[in-house]
Amino acid sequence: MTDDAGSAGFDDWMDALEAGDPYYIECANGHGSLPPRRICPECGEQSLSEEPLPDTGTVETFSTVHVPTPAFQDDAPYVTAIVDFGPVRVTGRVLDVAPEEVEHSLTVSLTSTKSETTDDRLIAFEPV
Repeated sequence: MTDDAGSAGFDDWMDALEAGDPYYIECANGHGSLPPRRICPECGEQSLSEEPLPDTGTVETFSTVHVPTPAFQDDAPYVTAIVDFGPVRVTGRVLDVAPEEVEHSLTVSLTSTKSETTDDRLIAFEPV
């Protein structure tokens, strides 16, 4: 990732993920959110805490990318999924499964990978 303000908090979150300690942000009213931020996007509460992310989630929706943007041209084809972890949903790449075998409700765990195109760290999921 770049060091610009747009990625503020993402690198710290990826560091926590790679250390085996992923988290989400929860406000005093119980709303979960990601990426890390300073205010709850649902209610505007500013009292936020880091809470452990559940170990597994389920695929809510997914898409197989055959024609990527130039930033991922060497990575295609790949599957991007939105996974429900209970308090939050996380978007990432599905690893270690053929694209045609990814399905709704597939149970996955959170991990990281690197883009073959840019070598940037990416959020990823592995089937459990």
